[in-house]
Order: sequence, then structure tokens, then C-alpha cells
Amino acid sequence: MLANDFILNTRISGRMSYSSPLRYPGGKGKLAGFFSQLITANGLEGGTYIEPFAGGAGVAMSLLAEGKVGNIVINDIDRPIHAFWQAVLDRPEDMARKIRETAVTVEEWRKQKKIQRAPDANVFDLGFSTFFLNRTNRSGVLDGGPIGGLEQKGTYKIDARYNPERLAGIVEHIGSLSEHIQLYGTDAEDFIRKVLPDQDRDSTLVYLDPPYYQKGAYLYMNYYSHWDHLRLSEAVDECAHHWVVSYDDDPAIRDFYRPYRRREFCLDYSAYERRKGREIMFFSDELEVPDDLLLPGQRDNLSLLEDTRPFVQTTLI
Repeated sequence: MLANDFILNTRISGRMSYSSPLRYPGGKGKLAGFFSQLITANGLEGGTYIEPFAGGAGVAMSLLAEGKVGNIVINDIDRPIHAFWQAVLDRPEDMARKIRETAVTVEEWRKQKKIQRAPDANVFDLGFSTFFLNRTNRSGVLDGGPIGGLEQKGTYKIDARYNPERLAGIVEHIGSLSEHIQLYGTDAEDFIRKVLPDQDRDSTLVYLDPPYYQKGAYLYMNYYSHWDHLRLSEAVDECAHHWVVSYDDDPAIRDFYRPYRRREFCLDYSAYERRKGREIMFFSDELEVPDDLLLPGQRDNLSLLEDTRPFVQTTLI
């Protein structure tokens, strides 16, 4: 268990926040409470939590900050995202200072856009560029446009999601936990087959949140094809650890993970348009999922289904 002074005392809308400094399309930070209870139910407290598709790593950072797990392992093959996390872990004070001192303007946005596209950008500069564009672009999409538009005529302006003091504080806090964080930048399939075997099977939970099946090409720099998703499911099938997989709900995904228990749930999306998205979560065979442990959008436990009812939809949307 981590010491209490590791917990970041930041409040947003009256609630304690252990959120990632990144906004991420389909980010699962809202599921931190679910995973916290899942870890307790399976006796994995103080163990290791792993995300092969880290992105904003909201769940991972929450679990570590709360002391629910002793260590986290995050992986992301996307170069800008990996650079951001590398910069935060290696130079948290410099990153926090840069966040506080950088003017949030369209002129600065153009500068950071150029850095993002530069093939020779160093890790720190690319990492900050990723952070800046993520906080100032619509929905956090790196290749999108700035909040409020280039002429800043929108209702919300470019700095609407950029609170320098709060975000710098989160970065500093994550830096203080760096000895408990391992970072990788490899392909998820390789990570599952080559990195996971070195992790203790009995004290580890792996959460895979791959790019969306239906609209991944619009949201991610490194999106997956149908065959990529299929190959990933085959790698997960070989995984000996406790694991959870979540996706946008699609018949192809249901078919890939058909042998496993699943739950359907809803999350609020805000990438380009605000709406509720149907999601589905699958569980490894030996993972204990209590009946009273509900996901967002669940009103009962009826949507935890076995393979005997492979395509029945029970979640009330």
C-alpha cells in the first residue's frame, strides 16, 4: 500500500480526482471504481495492474494513486503518447513547469502542431506537444482543430480544457510515483506474448482497451483493421493472467470473444459529438466478477452472460 501522502488532493466538482492529465477518446477513467472493487474481489490488492493500450492511463493512475495496487505497467505503441509518458516519468518537474509557463494561444497551438509533425522532435518536446494539443484540441484528438476554432469564435476558447495549475500538479504527482511505474512502447500483441509472461500470474490484472472496432480510424493514430482485432483476440486467448477486455459493442467483437463471459454497459462519449456509447466487456475464465459489481449503464447483473446465450442483449440503455 502506498503512503497516504502520495494521494493527490485535487478536487473537481466536489469530487476527489486521480485523473490522467490527458483527455483520451474512449478513455475509461470512469471505470476506476469498478476495477478497484474487482481487484479487491480477486485478492489482487497491492499487486500489479497492466494496460497494454495505455492511452491516457486514467484507470492505472487512479489505482496507483489510491494505493489499490503497488505497481502499474503501461504500454502504448503510439509515438506521441509514449513520448508524453516518458517525459512525465523522466522529467516531471520540467514538464510541470512547461505546463504552467506556456501561453495557451492559437499561435502556440500552431507551434506545437509543427513539433507534433516533426520526425526528429526529441522526446520531451514531442511529449509536451502531445499534452498541449490533447488539452486544446476538440475532444483531445491530436490531429483535430483547436477548441473554439482558429479564429476563436466558438463558445468555448482554446484554453477551456487547460487548467495549468491542476494539470501541472497531476504531472508532479505522477512523477513522485515513477518508481512504481513501468513504461513500454511496443505492439500490444508482442507485449502480451513477450512482456506479460515475466509478470507474476497470481498478483496481476491486465486490462486491454483496444482501439474501437467501428470508428477507430477516426479517433486514433494507430487504429486496427478487422484482422488486427482478430489477431489480438488470439493473443488474449493465450494469456495466462487475469484479464479484462473492453470494446465498442459490435457483432464481430462478440464473435471473437464468444467463449468468455461478458457485460454490456454505457459510457458518455464526447469525440466530435456528445452521445452515449454501447460498450462490452469480457472477462478471463478465472476472474471473479461479483454479481453486485455493476458497470456504468447497468441496472442489474443480467448482462453477465455465459457462452450458452451468446447474443442476448440485456443492458437497459
